[in-house]
Amino acid sequence: MKERSEYTKELKKLFWENQINISDYQIERMSHFAELLVSKNQEINLVSRKDIDNIIENHIFISSFILEFLPNNVNRFLDIGTGGGLPGIPLAISKPLMKGVLVDSTGKKTDAVQGFIDKLKLGNLLVENSRVESKDFIEKHKNKFNLIVSRGTVPLVVLFRYSLPLIKDKAYLAAIKGGNLEDEFKTAKLKYKSHIKKSTIFDLSYKPNNVRNEKGKKIILLELTK
Repeated sequence: MKERSEYTKELKKLFWENQINISDYQIERMSHFAELLVSKNQEINLVSRKDIDNIIENHIFISSFILEFLPNNVNRFLDIGTGGGLPGIPLAISKPLMKGVLVDSTGKKTDAVQGFIDKLKLGNLLVENSRVESKDFIEKHKNKFNLIVSRGTVPLVVLFRYSLPLIKDKAYLAAIKGGNLEDEFKTAKLKYKSHIKKSTIFDLSYKPNNVRNEKGKKIILLELTK
């Protein structure tokens, strides 16, 4: 396992190369999170073990980087299928005035994420072990969020179904995905056309290792109305 100082160095380079303004304190907290996540991953599969050496670039940095594509006025988000706290924890560190709920249906994962939040002292996050489509969750959180985020493999059309009862009258859905998204995007737009005010797909390209988006990750950003 790398030292926290190595994680800090990697993060500083990525943020500096991409001209993103972030404080040393925020970088230190992200480094601490990386350390906690890698350690816990030895017990519970939170991220792919093959990817553990790239935890900073492929998981921590990219989760914060998506803020570059989001509107500034979002202030309450839901992270669906948060797994190990991604992208929710880096988002909350990067934008401390934004409040979030991190939800996952696997209890071991939400227990781990709660431990991370406690150790990082992130007062702007809550964790829930639940299914977002459950009646109890919808009743508790309906009409609450103006941003839904997800890094999971859930199809867009399903994310829409999950999101609509939970968003305010106007909100954004940001899904980080890889591969060919054309068919998935068309299916979602066809079914939920009346709720989509605007849609954009951005390449998640960044310096120095992914200038032409060799990693193939994209963010689908949809502006939604009820």
